[in-house]
Amino acid sequence: MRSSNSGFSGRLPVLVLTVLLASACNRDKKPEGAGAGAPSADKKIALLLPESKTARYESHDRPLFERKVKALCPECQLIYSNADQNAARQQDQAEAALTNGATVLVLDPVDSASASAIVRRAKQSKVPVISYDRLIVNADVDYYISFDNEKVGQLQAQALVDKLKADGKTSGTLVMINGSPTDNNAKLFKAGAHSVLDGSGFTVGAEYDTPDWSPDKAQQQMEQAITRLGKDAITGVYAANDGTAGGAIAAMKAAGVTPLPPVTGQDAELAGIQRVLAGEQYVTVYKAIKPEAEAAAELAVALARGQQPEPGKVNGKVNNGKKDVPSILLTPVAVTRENVKSTVVADGFWTAAQICTGAYQQACQSAQLQ
Repeated sequence: MRSSNSGFSGRLPVLVLTVLLASACNRDKKPEGAGAGAPSADKKIALLLPESKTARYESHDRPLFERKVKALCPECQLIYSNADQNAARQQDQAEAALTNGATVLVLDPVDSASASAIVRRAKQSKVPVISYDRLIVNADVDYYISFDNEKVGQLQAQALVDKLKADGKTSGTLVMINGSPTDNNAKLFKAGAHSVLDGSGFTVGAEYDTPDWSPDKAQQQMEQAITRLGKDAITGVYAANDGTAGGAIAAMKAAGVTPLPPVTGQDAELAGIQRVLAGEQYVTVYKAIKPEAEAAAELAVALARGQQPEPGKVNGKVNNGKKDVPSILLTPVAVTRENVKSTVVADGFWTAAQICTGAYQQACQSAQLQ
């Protein structure tokens, strides 16, 4: 008996050690789904976009951003909202994202001024804010990612003036269809355009700001300009983006304006590129959204991980009325019929198959896209 008890006592320490080790291993073992690649509660990135009337946001910005985040950070959770041009709704969406544990906000504001309230709320939760594409003014924004937006306006206006002079015109009356008055970028586009147009020899006979960037409202404004100036008195049209360009062109077609004067645009929307090829719109400005969206995703992932952006990524500063915001600024490109193939098609922004449909097949053949 003693021998048996002695043997058990000798094995007891080993048994206890084995149980303790097993218990420790079980405590350290991660729950199923919590390994590499599983969503992490402390890495939630919110992308808040402003509207869907401008086609780029749902067709390019959102999918490109989400794809890049997932590639860089499989464990990151994505929170997405589109405000449909409603500033109050965007504030609610931002509040919901923060309540849901967002650790980074990537915010493209509906209203560049009122969005400062979103930034203040994020700062209360110690959540960094990236101002995406449109600058949030008078707010403690952490970073800004966009294009040189005054340069965009300059490119549009210079392309218009150069085209008119190439056509033998040195004076005449222009119509300006600007962007939304609540969008700080629209103010920059307008300032850039005026810096070229005001000394060009051409006169701005009618000028409008377009609420919500609405093509329908741009069409109404162009109708007013035609009534005011006369359909044969319009030498050229500065339209701030492709949506407003489409509205202006629709108004001129309905009024029987022939030939159509040169019209500018921006964003290289599919319909805009098709109009450029067909000769209805002279120029659009291509802002390569892929590098913009991917740069935002890279920065958001770094911030979610408590890191700084890669050296050299931040290449400028833009003053938003409160501070010089560290900025990533990209270069816009003017696109006419002559360089559609070497820009938007070469970059894969739009394929020839997407562009060259129906009535645009002949124009594509002339531009050697097919």
